[in-house]
Amino acid sequence: MNLLLLTLGGAFGAVSRYMVGIVIMRAFPNPPIPVAMVSVNFLGSLGLGCFLGLYFGSIPFDAYAYPLFLLLGVGFFGAFTTFSTFSVEAVQLIRDKQPAKALLYISASILGSIALFLLGFSLSLTD
Repeated sequence: MNLLLLTLGGAFGAVSRYMVGIVIMRAFPNPPIPVAMVSVNFLGSLGLGCFLGLYFGSIPFDAYAYPLFLLLGVGFFGAFTTFSTFSVEAVQLIRDKQPAKALLYISASILGSIALFLLGFSLSLTD
């Protein structure tokens, strides 16, 4: 059952990432940094923070024991966000001799994702 939940969540997350990425790339055809993946990772981090805050009210160590976490936390948000594409795009900027853009992309992606996770988590706590 766990594998089915991961598969379903992951399929919806991957398709959602692709669709959101297409929309953002059409809206910003020549961005200075890869805004589609930054946006997707920001949205996913915010969403995961909201989910954990609403469902658990904390960040539990045993989250993998909960089917809804497998479906949404690992499956959907795990497939929706993408560290591998982020890595490829960062290396491309470095290889294209654009260190300032690479630093901006790396910093914004990592710090922004963490900040938005914390924001989503904090805003969703029901206490």
